[in-house]
Amino acid sequence: MLPRSRAARRVLQPVNIALQQKCASSTATTARPKVIFSGIQPTGVPHLGNYLGALRQWTRLQDEAADDTTLIYSLVDLHAITIRQDPNQLRQWKKESLAMLLAIGLDPKRSTIFHQSDVPAHAELMWILSCQASTGYLGRMTQWKDKTSNEKDGSEKLKLGLFSYPVLQAADILVHKTTHVPVGHDQAQHLEFAREVANGFNHVFGQGKEVLVAPETLISPARRVMSLTDPTAKMSKSHPNPKSRILLTDSEDIIKSKLKGAVTDSLDGISYDPEMRPGVSNLIDLLYHSSAEDGYESQEALAKDLEGVSLRALKEKTAEAVDMQVRPIRERYSEIVENRAIMEAAAAEGAEKATKSGAATLKKVKRAVGLS
Repeated sequence: MLPRSRAARRVLQPVNIALQQKCASSTATTARPKVIFSGIQPTGVPHLGNYLGALRQWTRLQDEAADDTTLIYSLVDLHAITIRQDPNQLRQWKKESLAMLLAIGLDPKRSTIFHQSDVPAHAELMWILSCQASTGYLGRMTQWKDKTSNEKDGSEKLKLGLFSYPVLQAADILVHKTTHVPVGHDQAQHLEFAREVANGFNHVFGQGKEVLVAPETLISPARRVMSLTDPTAKMSKSHPNPKSRILLTDSEDIIKSKLKGAVTDSLDGISYDPEMRPGVSNLIDLLYHSSAEDGYESQEALAKDLEGVSLRALKEKTAEAVDMQVRPIRERYSEIVENRAIMEAAAAEGAEKATKSGAATLKKVKRAVGLS
């Protein structure tokens, strides 16, 4: 397990309390043990935004979960091929992504970690649910509308997989009887779709019984990490400029170089104002979420303490804190990624557990619709 400083735990404490309260309210209404599911596409080494926005929460949930809580984390490679991928590149990305999940501290003995395509129940449930899903609802999904509005010259024809992938996403969640899904604000719409699918299926086929579990949302409170070259846009793996993101495998020198070149502004002083000073505010966010220093209750409080500090010094201070955050992950990753035995054992164990979990739900679904 990766070390976590006392100060880092203090920064995370409000988050932990919020998650505990959310889960406690759910426990009051149902006695079933919690099942937490989340997934990430294996499309390259995760960046710092992926870690601060989702992956760090995965390990936190694992560390703090009750003994009877089931934790399921998937590398959703079927989602990755909604965009054409080079086969050799995708195989490499899958390897790197699995190694990274182990490097951040996920434990295969405690959490189910698997490749989505290794568990056929995901795709089979997706087809059954597709036969019930409304095309009108799918057409109103934000990402589909964004893609269709951007297709101006017709050079890239939109594919069915992109249109229907929210159904697969719903199947990913529902096939494991998930009770809680940690998501960012930009994914809340898709989780609501999963709830609609579950409730609709139960209404039509349940005959008064719950066949599919409608999950609850755990909204991640972590702020989105923005691009270093365009601080008005989210940090992304797909951005053509590699200097826009900090990868969890970046060396100390690369981290310093990227933050040294981060876009800021020409105003004097340090202040936290994401709307008016997005570049400077992004640096403060990174420092706040990565810092090992004590005593800051918010980014505003940190910015106030930085009054009089130059932008150059802020970048240097942020680079030091980010490297301290990334270094143990980077070092563990380098040990794991070339260890074939560890990788194969983790993938096989995760696939076996996820297959067993998915089979139970799929059996009930097939019985409900008359397939068995």
